[in-house]
Amino acid sequence: MFSSSLSRRLHGIFNYSRSPTPRVNKPNPSPPSATKKCNKSTAATPLTSEQGLQKLVKRFIKNSESEKFRRKNDTYFSTVRLLAIHKKFSMIEDIIEAQKKYEEIKEEGFAIRLIKLYGKAGMFSHARKLFDELPELNCERTVKSFNALLTSCANSKEFEQLETMFREVPCANSKEFDQLETIFREVPQEVSIEADVVSYNIVINAYCKMGALDKAILFFNDMEKNGTEPNLVTFNTLLTALYSKGQFLDGESMWARMENKNIAPDLISYNARLQRMVLEKRIQDGIQLLAEMEEKAIKPNVDSYYILIEGFCEDGDLEQAKQWYYKLKDNEVNPNASIYRTLLPLYCEKGDFDSGLRLCKESFDNGLVFLAEEVQRVVDGLIEVSKIEEAKDLVALYNSHSIFKLKIPQST
Repeated sequence: MFSSSLSRRLHGIFNYSRSPTPRVNKPNPSPPSATKKCNKSTAATPLTSEQGLQKLVKRFIKNSESEKFRRKNDTYFSTVRLLAIHKKFSMIEDIIEAQKKYEEIKEEGFAIRLIKLYGKAGMFSHARKLFDELPELNCERTVKSFNALLTSCANSKEFEQLETMFREVPCANSKEFDQLETIFREVPQEVSIEADVVSYNIVINAYCKMGALDKAILFFNDMEKNGTEPNLVTFNTLLTALYSKGQFLDGESMWARMENKNIAPDLISYNARLQRMVLEKRIQDGIQLLAEMEEKAIKPNVDSYYILIEGFCEDGDLEQAKQWYYKLKDNEVNPNASIYRTLLPLYCEKGDFDSGLRLCKESFDNGLVFLAEEVQRVVDGLIEVSKIEEAKDLVALYNSHSIFKLKIPQST
C-alpha cells in the first residue's frame, strides 16, 4: 500500500542532522521484482516495522528542534501519511503535539498545517481539539483556520474511503460528513468568524465527492442568499460533478448561471462540458465547443483532444480520430499514454498497421511504451501484409525499450 520509494525517501529525510559532518549512508536495497509486486504492500521494511516506525517518530521529534526542519511541509505530510497507513495514530499524535512548544504555534499558518495533518490521517476529533486550543496557545483564529478545520473534516472522510478501497472490506459509516454541516453552521457563531467563499467551496466540494449533489446545490443556493458570491472554483466544482454524473441539463443550467454572473469559464469548465457532450453522443457540439475555446484564447490541452479522439474511436471513426490526433500535434500538444492506447486498437481493427507502426515509434520517442500484447498486434498485422522487415524492426525497437521481450513467429 505504501511505496518502497517513499519509504526510502523518508529514510533519507530522517537521517537529517544539524552537524556539518558528512554522513555515509548504506546503499538502499534494490526494489522488489515485478514478480513480487503483489506482496509489496504487506511486506514490512526496516522503516515500516514497529521498531522502525518508533525510531522514525523519535528522530522526527528530535529534528523538529530545528527551525529549518519545521519548515519542511512535505516531510510532515509524508511522515503522517506513512504512519496513518500503518494505523499508528498515537505516533501521529506524539509528532503533532510535540510541535506546540515552538514559537511557530502562535502563527496561524503553522497551526493550520497541523490541523490539516490530523485531517489527512483521519483524526478529525484531534483536529477539532487543536482548533479549540488555539486561543490558549496565543494563536489567533480567523476564517483561515476555520477553513482548515472544514478541510480536515472532509479529508477525514476521504481517508476512510481510501482505506476501504485498499482493504476492500465494508467500513462503518463515518460521521464526518454529518459533522461537516454542523461545524459550518455552529463554529462561526461560537468563535465570531464569518464563513467566506472558500468555506462554502470546501463544503460543496465535499458533498460533490460523496455524490450528494442535491446537498451541494443547497449549499450553493444558501451561499448566494447569505451574500457570499460564488467564484470560478465554486462553479467548476459543481459543473464537473453535474456533467460527470450525467446531469447534462443541470450542468447547462449551472453554466448559464456562471455566465450571468460574468464569470468566464476556463479550461477546467470547458473540458468538463466537452466530456459530457461527447458521452452524450453530441460530438459535433463538442467540436464547436473546442472552436469556442480557441476563439476565447483558451488553449485546449491534451485532455481536450483526448476526449474527442476517444469519442471518435468509440464510434469506430478512424479518419476523424487520426485528424484530431494530427491537429493535437500541429498545435504542439504532447500526446499522453491514454491517447496512444486509445488509437492503437482502432488502427489494428481497421488494418492500418502502417499508422500503428508510426504510433508505436512515436510513443517510444516520447518515453511511453505500450504493453507487449498491444505491440504484438501490430507485429502480427505487419507480417500478415508481408511487411516482415518492418515487423522485425518494431520487435527490435520494442525490446530495446521494455523489459518484456517480443519475438517474430518462427514461420516467418
